[in-house]
Amino acid sequence: MRLNVDSLSVIYPAADGRPPVAALSQINLTIEDDEFVVALGASGCGKSTLLNLIAGFLSPTSGSLKLDDKLVSGPGADRAVVFQKHALLPWLNVLDNVAFGLQIQGVGKNARHETADKFIGLLGLNGFQQSPVYKLSGGMQQRVGIARALTCDPKILLMDEPLGALDALTREKAQELILNIWNDTHKSVFFITHSVEEALFMGTKLIVMSPRPGRIMHTFDLPFSREFLNGTPARQVKASREFICLREDVLKIIFADEEQAA
Repeated sequence: MRLNVDSLSVIYPAADGRPPVAALSQINLTIEDDEFVVALGASGCGKSTLLNLIAGFLSPTSGSLKLDDKLVSGPGADRAVVFQKHALLPWLNVLDNVAFGLQIQGVGKNARHETADKFIGLLGLNGFQQSPVYKLSGGMQQRVGIARALTCDPKILLMDEPLGALDALTREKAQELILNIWNDTHKSVFFITHSVEEALFMGTKLIVMSPRPGRIMHTFDLPFSREFLNGTPARQVKASREFICLREDVLKIIFADEEQAA
């Protein structure tokens, strides 16, 4: 899998008497197979716009976006999105929510339930197949959303602040769960967050975006997720000198960008 974003820019047209808004400017980004790329930046820097472009929900004003040399011109089964609000179907149970994407694709009931069961187990949801999703905790609902996205076997998983609504302890456990799933499935991931610590811990590559119009101003290759997956406890990774120093460097970049934009 290879995603190429080439000189991508987005300008939202004038509306309600307001001038046009330049959301993104000259974005160049490559996401390779099995990479976990995290986007970080102040609110309004265009992170979600970039994700929506990759998903095919938006079209660029200029530039191009290709997945495996095929131009992205709309949504497709090769890309799956996990939103901050899980967007589950409350009238369906866990099993049918997870299998819903396959149902839309016309996969038979037995086959789609078999596939869904695999990812329900991977997400630690065994025993809840028949549970109504509205009875689950927020963390469990988000796991259902991730399982649903994985069930369709996308080439790249797009995650728009999927842990933002969780409490601190659940969020840390969810970070570890997502990393383990990524390691098991070898999917490519594009992940948006506002948390510097979360970005550093989870990504193999970090892009830091400037305030509007969003540009990729800094790129960092990160070792910390691999350290965790190789057996170092998460809190030990986050307490290391290297992690703390890089966290402070990234915070300085973000604060400086915000001051310059003010």
